[in-house]
Amino acid sequence: MSLATQATGAAAQQASGRRPRTNAEAARYSVLRRLAPALKHDMVVNLQAIAMMAEVLSARIEKGSPTVAELEGSINKMNRLARDAVMTSLKVAAWISPSEEETVRLREGVDDCVALLRSSFNFRGCTLANEVPDSEFEVSRVALRNLVAASLLSLADAAAVPSDLVLTAEISPGFAVLTVRCSPRQSGDGSGVDAIAVQPGYRAVDWNDVQALALAEGIELFRTQEQIVMRIPRMVATSPLQIAPV
Repeated sequence: MSLATQATGAAAQQASGRRPRTNAEAARYSVLRRLAPALKHDMVVNLQAIAMMAEVLSARIEKGSPTVAELEGSINKMNRLARDAVMTSLKVAAWISPSEEETVRLREGVDDCVALLRSSFNFRGCTLANEVPDSEFEVSRVALRNLVAASLLSLADAAAVPSDLVLTAEISPGFAVLTVRCSPRQSGDGSGVDAIAVQPGYRAVDWNDVQALALAEGIELFRTQEQIVMRIPRMVATSPLQIAPV
């Protein structure tokens, strides 16, 4: 079935009732639940560093050992960590409550997903590689996050064995064709990567979830046994620039 045929069928389903939207909401929830451990880690890592530094500083003060310069240095470090913690918390919040009009460069958006999932995939003996070319091409951040995260999870869940997942893209003026490829690693390949039997904290993400998200975002896609290909339109930012907190 061609991309155009699938898109036409998806539009017809969307016009027929509210079921596709319900499916998309369920898919978003499932993906978010699967991402929750990584999001939690990103949120607390800087806070843990602040707490540890505060304990060390408190112990040194009790001993009466730090100089004024040392105190100022420690406070400045804690201040920088606090700012980093605020920025990270805002990024995590954007996964939970995203801005529909926000754009992102294609490679940067893919990097967001790859960086978030890499550690958990490593535990499963899976590798992630972003080979999307760097360019000025911008897409919807929320659509890209939904589709890339869901595609990576669904391919890895379906493979159920250590695999190499690679993201590539071909970019034209009006759209990008993004490919997510999953190649199961053969046993005894000398890679030195061992899989750990990890049960997902929530249900597996499947092809139906990916389709529901693509339908909701208006993105055409198709799947073969080992890859998902999606056609993502260019998006031009329409919302005003926002000033990041200092």
